[in-house]
Amino acid sequence: MCLAIPSRIVNINNTVATVEAYGGVRKDISLLLLPEEVSMGDYVIVHAGFAIQKIDEDAAKESHRLLELILKEEEAEL
Repeated sequence: MCLAIPSRIVNINNTVATVEAYGGVRKDISLLLLPEEVSMGDYVIVHAGFAIQKIDEDAAKESHRLLELILKEEEAEL
């Protein structure tokens, strides 16, 4: 199973962006697959090193909240 994680853009250099993903992890990703322009502070869905969709901040925060719930449930089962 693949999971695309919402991440916030913290820097842009041409077609490469540095994003802050879940848990504060930063990594560089490609913007080449995005059909729309993005700016610093925007949220994108990242999969396999590529931003594949721009999303709004509320949707990103809700995704992070749900991911946190899933992780807590997993920990409780251990």
